[in-house]
Amino acid sequence: MNQATTLFPRPEHDHTSCVETALLRAEQLCRKRGARLTVLRRRVLELVWESHAPVGAYALLDRMADGESRPAPITVYRALDFLQAHGLIHRVESLNAFVGCEHPGSGHGSQFMICQGCHAVAEIHDARLDRAIERTADEGGFALTERRLELEGWCRHCAAERSDG
Repeated sequence: MNQATTLFPRPEHDHTSCVETALLRAEQLCRKRGARLTVLRRRVLELVWESHAPVGAYALLDRMADGESRPAPITVYRALDFLQAHGLIHRVESLNAFVGCEHPGSGHGSQFMICQGCHAVAEIHDARLDRAIERTADEGGFALTERRLELEGWCRHCAAERSDG
């Protein structure tokens, strides 16, 4: 399977294995670092991984509501901060939302492809892009503190639907 077929899963993709893999990786990473993956943090991570579309903090709060009560926003924001700090999720700035990290715990810049149709987000890692950004910054006398690249377009599934219609 090539990268083009794996970046954006098919619309009927079962996210169960994605969630299970993400939780297992998170548990291993936290254990290795001596960090606590609390029940709340684990639940937030699970909800972020429910799909490949980004999810906002208030949508997470709504999903966590159990009948009449829902957690305080600060508790979800703290869980999101923890998950980000440990490289388990990324914030997609342009959408003010979060997606699971495909490569947790490894330091890397954020490179995303965002589908305008299904809203899925694919995390990519292209060393050539990183080098080009670093070179351009160096040549311009600019000290990078963070690298984030968000590209918008159409995944192959949505593009196919558009061309069929």
